Amino acid sequence: MNEIEAKIKALRDELEQHNYNYYILSSPVISDQEFDVKMKALQALEKAYPEYADPTSPTQRVGSDLSKEFEQVEHKYPMLSLGNTYSEEEVRDFYERTERLLNEPFEIIAELKYDGTSISLIYENGRLARAVTRGDGTRGDDVTANVKTIRSIPLKLRGDNYPDEFEIRGEILLPWSEFDRLNKEREEQEEPLFANPRNAASGTLKQQNSRIVASRKLDAYFYYLLGEMLPADGHYENLEAARSWGFKIPDVICKCNSLEDIFDYISYWNVERKNLPVATDGIVLKVNSLRQQKNLGFTAKSPRWAIAYKFQAERAVTRLNSVSFQVGRTGAVTPVANLEPVQLAGTVVKRASLHNADIIEGLDLHIGDNVYVEKGGEIIPKIVGVDLDSRSLLIGDKVRFVRTCPVCGTKLVRPEGEAAHYCPNETGCPPQIKGRIEHFVTRKAMNINIGPETVEDLYNAGLIKNSADLYTLQIPDLLLLERWAEKSARNLMESLLESKQVPFGRVLYALGIRYVGETIAKRLANAFHSMAELEEASFEKLIEVDVIGERIAKSVTDYFADEQNRELVNRLKEYGLQMTVSEEMISDRSDKLQGLTIVISGTFSKHSRDEYKMMIERHGGKNSGSVSGKTDYILAGENMGPAKLEKAEKLGVKIINEDDFLNMLTQ
Repeated sequence: MNEIEAKIKALRDELEQHNYNYYILSSPVISDQEFDVKMKALQALEKAYPEYADPTSPTQRVGSDLSKEFEQVEHKYPMLSLGNTYSEEEVRDFYERTERLLNEPFEIIAELKYDGTSISLIYENGRLARAVTRGDGTRGDDVTANVKTIRSIPLKLRGDNYPDEFEIRGEILLPWSEFDRLNKEREEQEEPLFANPRNAASGTLKQQNSRIVASRKLDAYFYYLLGEMLPADGHYENLEAARSWGFKIPDVICKCNSLEDIFDYISYWNVERKNLPVATDGIVLKVNSLRQQKNLGFTAKSPRWAIAYKFQAERAVTRLNSVSFQVGRTGAVTPVANLEPVQLAGTVVKRASLHNADIIEGLDLHIGDNVYVEKGGEIIPKIVGVDLDSRSLLIGDKVRFVRTCPVCGTKLVRPEGEAAHYCPNETGCPPQIKGRIEHFVTRKAMNINIGPETVEDLYNAGLIKNSADLYTLQIPDLLLLERWAEKSARNLMESLLESKQVPFGRVLYALGIRYVGETIAKRLANAFHSMAELEEASFEKLIEVDVIGERIAKSVTDYFADEQNRELVNRLKEYGLQMTVSEEMISDRSDKLQGLTIVISGTFSKHSRDEYKMMIERHGGKNSGSVSGKTDYILAGENMGPAKLEKAEKLGVKIINEDDFLNMLTQ
């Protein structure tokens, strides 16, 4: 081993140890900054010396911008669901039935049931070979690239006493702290909030971009080992062995030798689970001995040797005092129930979302009703019913969804096929105006250094009425406001100046056009490389762009059809904001694929699918999702869909690979 190879290996070993200390033992010995310095040093060495590449290197955890469709993989051992029970009586039945069937002493292992998304990891010769989701229990999605970004999952095992090949199952989880951070970020963008950490974890694991997965700080707990040559007959003992190999095995697993032990465990965790950093929704009880598990066998759907006890959803009864209606920046009107404060899941709940008019109608709510509020696996409290038995003749008015905007009085509209009502007065409704300015200044948009409170103050003082007015602010005007000093005023001026360098795609996103989020804005910027071109784009031209459907196309054309919106854009252009893509991007455009319709299928190594789609658009071609008589080429990678291949052969469509396609662009 030469000096460079030895240095790379030493850095890898050191970083793996620090990962283990931080994510498994929760005992870091170096700072995050020191860790980052070492990681960057390793990345630089691996880039300079690619001959020493290793798929289990700590650098592989940062994720990649390359994307691919997920391959379907058959499980070697089916991932069956457990039978659920909700009462201690049913737990007793399970215990006594096990006792009768085995007719010999046995141990029950009690574990917490974590509320995430199930995962199966296959290890070969001490290295992570494949990660597969539960899917339908028989087949799941190969999400190995995404799972590698989760730092609590070992890419290489510790020690040397593990089987050559085995499978370990667990739960991918999004900690409460990260869940709260993500929802706060989504709320700022007026994007739908994740209902619970389980949905957020599942959605994250299915991201096509593993760099996004890496940024969300998923965690993983493991609870089941499978294989031909396991260390012990005991499930508990096998998990302890897996802990020594570097897996995050929960330290709350408990051996129970009686029903009383089980009930004590249930009683304790029914309360203490609220203090855990991750979501749980029950307890799993398993017979410890693998021999006894085999003797007990399976039903058609679940094992006879295990059962899940589900915690009751957190529920409270409280009085509905009133319903208020909030208006967001897009004009969406959201009803909020104002409640008599009640303790629920460790917090005092005063408000609960009622979502939309259909939910209100279905609940048949009246002011003064006693309502049931739940916060089970959901972080957002919701009203799930009314205590009709307590309803009296003195009950208040029936709750009805408002017909006019609660702020500006404009008649609301409800687009066909949508659940939400909107205030159409986009340019005259104060919460919409302020909301759009708040969106405009956010980090992912123009990144201007002010928050909602400052926007409110500036709006109330008459200094701004839209986003363009921000660029007319002067230091003397700001100093007349409360809490403003020379330094904070100059900081804002510098931030506004810096925002003029924000690229066109983010400027487009900052406008706050309905349905045009961050990704759609980038796609539009790549297809129409200036604001002027986008303003003139017809509905038909817009829907030709990949992933732009009729709803988005109509929203864009409606936005630019409004004279006030066009005036706003013109003012922003006058103040120096970027209204075209970079010269580098423009110079890369051509008509080499003009008139050609290309279908992309499979997975690629040189560029991501999204990058290939953008290349096709930049060079005048058209993306299509399905093969037809109008298809000119199929750009095929590995694992091309068999249906597309069959149809291509039938229609005589030419199939090209990555090299063929890239050669077409360089000719």
